[in-house]
Amino acid sequence: MEAGRILIVLPALNEQDSVGAVVGKVRTTVPDAAVLVVDDGSVDRTAQQARAAGAEVAKLAVNLGVGGAMRTGFRYAVAHGYDVVVQVDADGQHDADEVRALLDGLAEADVVIGSRFAGKGNYKARGPRRYAMWVLGFVFSRLAKTRLSDVTSGFKAAGPRAVRLFARYYPAEYLGDTVESLVLAIRAGLTVREVPVVMRERASGKPSQSPVRAAIYLGRAGLALLLALVRRRPATDSSDSA
Repeated sequence: MEAGRILIVLPALNEQDSVGAVVGKVRTTVPDAAVLVVDDGSVDRTAQQARAAGAEVAKLAVNLGVGGAMRTGFRYAVAHGYDVVVQVDADGQHDADEVRALLDGLAEADVVIGSRFAGKGNYKARGPRRYAMWVLGFVFSRLAKTRLSDVTSGFKAAGPRAVRLFARYYPAEYLGDTVESLVLAIRAGLTVREVPVVMRERASGKPSQSPVRAAIYLGRAGLALLLALVRRRPATDSSDSA
């Protein structure tokens, strides 16, 4: 497919220290794309730093989580005539140089996931959490009928059919932006693929390595997956099946 008009969406919560640099890098790397920062209830200067770097800003009055922020981004895309949406983290973990790989992947898919574990770079999941991610990858590979190794990745691109679907139905619940949104796309008949990308380690914060926390994460992900599977299949209009 032709890429069409591209919107890069950065969901951001209290990212004043990194969002400006990320917006600047994205604008340099993908100069034909517009950039929207969805300020998800920040209490710092995230919105001001994003505007100063040249992004449009949608400021949410309260924190809705990544799902709610991305739903705002998809609705903005439809309202302003964008065909493609690329999700990029505002904390600098996602490398803007890899956005083109996601866009190229849309030639054969409706949703393209940037995978840390598909053979590019040396990013490693550590501790029990990697087993949780393996289980999710196995389940989703069966659902999508293709190998998916990084279903919790927030580095993704959505083509026109997915943009229209997500603007209407994108889930805002816990893990909705990863687990449930992929189920939504697959059940709507959209094609999901992954491409290998290089992703940086988390710039700040410490991912949990506790076996108990990993078990809790897997349990929550499993519940989110179950709820997504039993929900009514989303309706699609005739333009979505074209």
